[in-house]
Amino acid sequence: MMRGSNPQPLRKACTQAADADVAAQDIFEQLGGPDVALVLLFVSTHHDLPALAKALAARFGDVPVVGCTTAGELTPFGYMDGAVTGVAFPKDGFAVAVERIDRVSGFEIGDAKPAARSLLAKAEVASSRLGPGARRIALFLVDGLCVKEELLVSALFDALGDVPLIGGSAGDDLSFKNTYVLHEGEFRQDAALLLMLCTTRPFKVFRNQHFVHTDRKMVVTQADPARRIVTEINAEPAAREYARLVGLEGEPLTPMIFAAHPVVVRTGGEYYVRAIQKVNDDESLTFFCAIDEGIVLTVADGVDIVRSLEDLFDQVSREIGPPDLVLGFDCVFRSLELEQKQLKQSVSRLLGRNNVVGFCTYGEQYNAMHVNQTFTGLAIGMAAAATAPLVGAL
Repeated sequence: MMRGSNPQPLRKACTQAADADVAAQDIFEQLGGPDVALVLLFVSTHHDLPALAKALAARFGDVPVVGCTTAGELTPFGYMDGAVTGVAFPKDGFAVAVERIDRVSGFEIGDAKPAARSLLAKAEVASSRLGPGARRIALFLVDGLCVKEELLVSALFDALGDVPLIGGSAGDDLSFKNTYVLHEGEFRQDAALLLMLCTTRPFKVFRNQHFVHTDRKMVVTQADPARRIVTEINAEPAAREYARLVGLEGEPLTPMIFAAHPVVVRTGGEYYVRAIQKVNDDESLTFFCAIDEGIVLTVADGVDIVRSLEDLFDQVSREIGPPDLVLGFDCVFRSLELEQKQLKQSVSRLLGRNNVVGFCTYGEQYNAMHVNQTFTGLAIGMAAAATAPLVGAL
């Protein structure tokens, strides 16, 4: 590609084939080629994961194929369940480096700098062919049940310096048993992938949520932070007190309820959702994010999720032009809320029109923060290679 010319659109893929060999062949036919720097895939746990990994490796050969499992897929056709979806980043305009972090359940702060140094060194070599106009974005995929995302993302973001970071926690279709990242021909547990995407294209990272705080407060009075479990709220059994505060005393607490009635915590002047994963037999609550005694949580009310997304995509288009790709990390509870409100089809069409590919997560990463019930992502434009990227938050 000549500098200043128009790049080709990014290739996106989706298959609903249940058979591993058929699914791998479908993906290869849509994404394969000698010009590919990286294939990024999001895979339902409904598949035979070892067979799929083997079939993908056989077809793509030396092309790196990475990804993770999901709690739903964001495809070129909108929301799906049971699919494999993804995108191929071409060598023309993109370079990629990958660092895998194993045994993330035992990750410590001191592990971040070696991982970051290794990744940055790989990225320096890989991106040299792109010239001085290339910019970098870190992508992060992690075992969604490792209970270490806060430490991982804050330490890695700090170690990477001024590189924006975006990502998601792998899912398993709300089973909460086994989540995986895909690397070097294998789906791996207790692992994370840190990718450095270097590009000459314009881009924007974002965080979008559709909740506003209320005046209904709750104080965590007893908790097990290591397991993200809250035992008591306002000195009452946690589930019982939560139900009272959201006006559902005596009602069974389901994922749909948690999606519709989230709680938020104030950090740095902004409110972030702390989503509840499940209610336990002892009336304690398990959260998707870090939680501790003494934290003040606030019940949040939703605003128009469709309008919020429309505003997001309008702003993206104003800043970088119509997106060629929006790599999206969407909390699974947002998908449940859309089902409950019968909005999933209309939002699917909206996502499809804006070239969104990604997955429904067990948590989202945005720079140094691990968050819940948000839509985070990376929008990549179609501008000429000489255009400087735009990086910012919405």
